[in-house]
Amino acid sequence: MTAKPNPDKGAVILLHGLARTARAMKKMEKALSDDGYVVINQGYPSTRHSISELAAQALPTALARCPKQGDVHFVTHSMGGILLRQYLSTHSLPRLGRTVMLGPPNQGSEVVDRLGQWAPFRWVNGPAGAQMGTTPDSLPIQLGPVDFHLGIIAGSQTINFLLSTMLPGPNDGKVTVERTKVAGMHDHLVLPVTHPFMMRNVRVIEQVRFFLETGRFNTSL
Repeated sequence: MTAKPNPDKGAVILLHGLARTARAMKKMEKALSDDGYVVINQGYPSTRHSISELAAQALPTALARCPKQGDVHFVTHSMGGILLRQYLSTHSLPRLGRTVMLGPPNQGSEVVDRLGQWAPFRWVNGPAGAQMGTTPDSLPIQLGPVDFHLGIIAGSQTINFLLSTMLPGPNDGKVTVERTKVAGMHDHLVLPVTHPFMMRNVRVIEQVRFFLETGRFNTSL
C-alpha cells in the first residue's frame, strides 16, 4: 500500500531519459511514494527539441506540481540529469534538496561523437541527442560544475556490445563510468547495471532511497 504523502518528506521530481517516457520511472515512482514523498513523474518529448527547450518546458511544469512547502528533490535518468543541470544554470531553486542522477552523460558520450552526424541517429534521438558529445563545445561539458547536493550512480554492465566498442573503459552501453562524473558532486557509486534498465533495478532504487534520506550512498547495500 502506498503511504500517504508526508509534508516533512518533501517532493521528488523524476525525469526520464532520451527516447523514453514517464513509464520508465514508474517503479521508482512507486518506491518513493511508498516512502511518503510527493512524487512528480514528469514526462517530456525528449526527441523533439533541444536540451534547453526541453528543460524550459519540463522543469517549470514539474515544479508547479510540487507542494508549496518542503524540499524539492530530483531523481533523473540519463539525459534527464542534463535537463536539470541546464535549468539550474539559469534558475535558482531555494528549496532544492538532494538529487540522484542515474547514468548521466555529464561529460558527454563518445557514442555521440561517432554517430551524432549520422542521419538515422538524428531521426531516432532528435536535436537533444546530438548535443551530448564529448567535445569542448558539447552542451553537458559547457554547463560546468554543479553546486547542489548530488549523488551519481553509474552502470558497469552492457547489453549493447556494439556501442560499448565505442566507449573507452567501463560503461553501461551508452556512457562510460568516468563520464558520468561532474565536479562538485557529493558521492559516486558504480553498480553492475545497464543503462536502459538501471532505473528499475532493485539495488539502484534502494540506493536512491538511502541517498535522499542521508545525502550519501550505502556501500553495504
